[in-house]
Amino acid sequence: MIWQLDLIILALVVICALAAINVRDLLGASVIFGVYSFLMCLLWAEMGAVDVAFTEATVGAGVSTILFIAAIFRTTRRSKD
Repeated sequence: MIWQLDLIILALVVICALAAINVRDLLGASVIFGVYSFLMCLLWAEMGAVDVAFTEATVGAGVSTILFIAAIFRTTRRSKD
C-alpha cells in the first residue's frame, strides 16, 4: 500500500466530514456526504477490502445519496432562511 495516498484520502475524508457538518444547505450536505462515501470506498479498496468497498460504493455513495436528494426535493421549506 502507498501510505502517502492513504494519508491524502484520509485527509480528504476528514475535510468532507467537517464540511458536511458545517454546511447549511441540505442539498450541499447530501452531495458532500456522497463524496465522503466515495472517498471511504477508495480507502477500503486501497486497504484490500474490495467487498466492503463495493458495498460502500453502491449503498453509501449511490443509493443513500439518491434517497437523500429525493427526500430533499419532496419536502417543502416552511421558513425563508
